[in-house]
Amino acid sequence: MAQIRIRKTNERIEGEAEVKAFLDSHNVVYEHWNPTKLPEALREKFILSDDEKAQIISTYEEEIRDLAARRGYEIWDVIALSDSTPDIEKLLQKFEQVHTHTEDEIRAIVSGKGIFIIKSEDEVGYFDVELEPGDVISVPENTNHFFTLMDNREIVAVRLFIEKDGWVAYNIEDPEFIKA
Repeated sequence: MAQIRIRKTNERIEGEAEVKAFLDSHNVVYEHWNPTKLPEALREKFILSDDEKAQIISTYEEEIRDLAARRGYEIWDVIALSDSTPDIEKLLQKFEQVHTHTEDEIRAIVSGKGIFIIKSEDEVGYFDVELEPGDVISVPENTNHFFTLMDNREIVAVRLFIEKDGWVAYNIEDPEFIKA
């Protein structure tokens, strides 16, 4: 289940209802899919073949199509990242830059853990959303944010897009952002 850490105060928000209420108040969509639907052989696998990625899409097809219909997403894929990913450090440097997009950035975590760092439009400032299997999050367009791996450095996620070429990141130099 997702947890939130407000960076300015180090306050933590836990529990599905509390996390959802906080994220709703910041226009961030949060849902939870059943992580046990994923075949056990894929639950801790972070290097995936195209067939295994297709199996993940097939497993969550109903949830993906429902979310896509409600939010206007047209395409989706699976991303798998770990220390075995070629050029992982270069990828993480790219991911760990505050940026915005002209469409929502959405991820449904199916294995591993990840973290979105999101900037609130109010006095809250930046907050971390720590995600684990089953957590689904959609960061609104034009919102300062970035996504990265947690200490375990392993994740598999379904990503959904409106544009066929995926998200285009527009990097932001924000003096309010301090790496934690």
